[in-house]
Amino acid sequence: MTVTEQMVKVAEDAKNASQILSNLSSGVKNELLKRMAQGLINHAEELIEINGKDLSAAREAGLAPAMIDRLVIDMTTVRSMADGLREVAELPDPVGEVTGMWTRPNGLQIGRMRIPLGVIGIIYESRPNVTADAAGLCIKSGNAVILRGGKEAIHSNLAIGKILKNELERMNLPSACLQVIETTDRDAILELLKQEESIDLIIPRGGEGLIRFVSENSRIPVIKHYKGVCHTFVDSSADYNEAEKICLNAKVQRPGVCNAMETLLIHQDIAETFVPRIAAAMRANGVELRGCESVREFAPDTLLATEEDWHAEYLDLTLAVRVVENINAAIAHIHKYGSLHTEVIVTRDYENSRRFIREINSSVVMVNASSRFSDGNQFGLGAEIGISTTKLHSFGPMGLEDLTTRKFIVYGEGQVRT
Repeated sequence: MTVTEQMVKVAEDAKNASQILSNLSSGVKNELLKRMAQGLINHAEELIEINGKDLSAAREAGLAPAMIDRLVIDMTTVRSMADGLREVAELPDPVGEVTGMWTRPNGLQIGRMRIPLGVIGIIYESRPNVTADAAGLCIKSGNAVILRGGKEAIHSNLAIGKILKNELERMNLPSACLQVIETTDRDAILELLKQEESIDLIIPRGGEGLIRFVSENSRIPVIKHYKGVCHTFVDSSADYNEAEKICLNAKVQRPGVCNAMETLLIHQDIAETFVPRIAAAMRANGVELRGCESVREFAPDTLLATEEDWHAEYLDLTLAVRVVENINAAIAHIHKYGSLHTEVIVTRDYENSRRFIREINSSVVMVNASSRFSDGNQFGLGAEIGISTTKLHSFGPMGLEDLTTRKFIVYGEGQVRT
């Protein structure tokens, strides 16, 4: 069977399975998710052993430490995946929810009902936990899912997929509700992106290169974010201890993810005191700084930032730092260089916090909190399917409701149109 034939079959099987999945009761879906969670726990040692193959290959290939960090499956990772599935099981089921019923002058009752999208394709890199997270959200929202992970995590993804599919089969549900593409052939992605008759939505998760490749080649609607150039602006009224804690967490806690801070903006009125303080703290944690001339005045060892640095998503222990004149300049910088992902202000000035929230149009805007909280799980959405920086049809971290659409429903009593 050719790659084209394989992908056509995968897509058609998913479409057929989605018709059954879309009509399952909440109770059945929740039971399935709980069984999947327990299946992961029961096979934890096996998963960790298989993940070792991917880690060894990644090290031999010379992948960066931050990228290898995304690949790791340990007992904590397994528990996190299982907890994510259980949390999704406990969330309200959006499918079938009726909203906004109204009555027309002719007596017709009109409303809107939430329904699954149908079949969702997820194309992702590195993180094998996405396999479980995406499966859980898609199944709970009544969607069949096709998962195509990167070659660097192929063994881990297939192992997780096998465990989850076993639970589908044990409950006599179509295994095609959840499919993990077994080939790492890049042509498989191209063929998958042509299956517009069977697949309703594509969600790519990974680096900018992957997302642009998917967007440029897909015949199917794509939810995307090209990169996460997340900013933190430390205002003149900020508490220094709080600001340092927030900035360190945003940059250092996990630098290889899209909600890590990439650019730090500092109000000029506090630059003389705060720049050397935060520079020392960042360097103590292994962060390389690239700053403007004003930053270099107060932290001389800082490398001179170029125009490219303000656009950069480093995904590593590198940080661009700029001193700005005021909140106007901070907002202007974010408007010019931001990626509509997540922006943070650290301030004790209520009016500035309100203005920042009002004028910054990124998908997540925060006051006095680390950008690392920009995550569906942290927002109480359950496991996260991804973060969208496109404003149609979803914006920001995507949960269950973002995997549904709405249809009109109409109740009549024999009315005819004249």
